[in-house]
Amino acid sequence: MLKVHSFTFNAFQENSYIVSDEDGNCAIFDPGMSGPKEEKTLTSYIEDNNLTPIALYNTHCHIDHVLGNKFIHDTYGLMPNFHEGELPLLVTVENIAPMYGFRYDTSPIPQTFLQEGDPILIGKNTLKALLVPGHSPAHLCFYSEAQGFIIGGDVLFKNSIGRTDLPGGNHEQLMENIKQKIYTLPESTIIYPGHGPFTTVGFEKTTNPFIRA
Repeated sequence: MLKVHSFTFNAFQENSYIVSDEDGNCAIFDPGMSGPKEEKTLTSYIEDNNLTPIALYNTHCHIDHVLGNKFIHDTYGLMPNFHEGELPLLVTVENIAPMYGFRYDTSPIPQTFLQEGDPILIGKNTLKALLVPGHSPAHLCFYSEAQGFIIGGDVLFKNSIGRTDLPGGNHEQLMENIKQKIYTLPESTIIYPGHGPFTTVGFEKTTNPFIRA
């Protein structure tokens, strides 16, 4: 059984997640820590719950979702995992960070990249990588069919959607991918988004003002 724990970090109020199993293995998703206080918040949770970080994943590589990549690498020896199509965004963070006043320690770049359908292993549990571009060029979501949740990044929020006016965004593509990749999941599926409160597929299909089923 997997446990999902969320943190809200940095000036963009970004949701970072730790997903852990009953044996203490955990994966870190979208570490957005900005500064020592937020870094301590994350490491204290890991220590207090006797967790062992085994993997680091980015849904996409906008600045607010990768600020903590280097810290996680240095602290736990984990390389980030994301789709290769996000690499240009990651490279630009170096120049964007000073504009927002962020301290940014450059994220390491992996030698291998995730593809749609790749299994995401957390102990004996498996999530699946779903390619859902539109907010960014190669945005991934991480879906647990067995436990009915998805780490959704900035694709779909409670009664909102990811913005598409940033480099690599495509509104029509995002709309189509929400219909085909997210709204086809069971309605009880919990969506853990990159910003704001969690929601469900069924709730968004009937109430989301931007896109309904």
